Amino acid sequence: MPRPAGRVLTLLELLQSGGTRTMAELADRLGVEGRTVRRYVDQLIDLDVPVESVRGRYGGYRLAPGYRLPPLMLSDDEALAVLLGLIAGRRAGLTTEHTASETASAKIRRVLPKHTAQRLDALLESLAFTDQPGELDTPDTGVLLTITDAVRHRRPVSIRYTDRDGRRSERTLHAYGIVAHSGRWYVTGKDARIGEDRTFRLDRIADARTLPGSFEAPVGPGPAQRVLSGFATAEYQHEVTLRIYGAVEQIRARLPASIASLEEHEPAAGQDPAAERWLRVELRVERLDWLPPVLASLDRPFVIERPDELRDLVIALADRLASFARQA
Repeated sequence: MPRPAGRVLTLLELLQSGGTRTMAELADRLGVEGRTVRRYVDQLIDLDVPVESVRGRYGGYRLAPGYRLPPLMLSDDEALAVLLGLIAGRRAGLTTEHTASETASAKIRRVLPKHTAQRLDALLESLAFTDQPGELDTPDTGVLLTITDAVRHRRPVSIRYTDRDGRRSERTLHAYGIVAHSGRWYVTGKDARIGEDRTFRLDRIADARTLPGSFEAPVGPGPAQRVLSGFATAEYQHEVTLRIYGAVEQIRARLPASIASLEEHEPAAGQDPAAERWLRVELRVERLDWLPPVLASLDRPFVIERPDELRDLVIALADRLASFARQA
């Protein structure tokens, strides 16, 4: 934005704050001479903003009483920040009521330019949450909107990505959806070069560019479930296999889908689907030391199939707890 135009908008903001502003005050705040302030005032009047001149010792300029600016003048970044704040606040229970959040979102979209409104609506359609979001690590707005468009129109997108080890690469992605999980944003889709599904952190994408062509959306789990499954099956140092006797809900309370995959067999004839039964649980983890307390907190019978190190850690924890209980 040219600097004079920016100063005109700053002048409008100063007058909007209320009261009469003296010529000297406005000139000082804008960093210009008095005659330049008068020229900016004339530009506002040409735009049908009713600026009044107040004579006298404490004279200056003010907006006509009762004048109200248009309800919103938001850039893409500002509109995106407001809408995502409303969504995250509603999911985290930070809004006063659901209806107020919905009506506020509707008002924002109604006054936005058509192009911006369509892109923001596309983001809301593509976005999925795995749980109540925490403080989100917001990615670059341009990257987010570009990938959103690619998701909506099923267009390939080229991304420049930096992995957790600092390695940089350029990939072609068939993006299925955008997911917010545990304070971070992810995009899940097929890496066209290797032909396999992958999940990428959006804050690690430095650039995104839509490519020609299109692709078919896959059938099966939605984007959120794909991200959770990817976390649960990622390559880590230890592969853990357990059999736990309990209900699915009991096990998921301690071992959610983002940590463990659960093999749910069909219940026996006449058996309640929510009833306790032996279930196979698989995890991939970097460390084993946190698992024994989790298994103890389940308070359900379990069998460790692998690895042997986990069995040793559980026995050691049981011995410590027994020794504590025997102390006078």
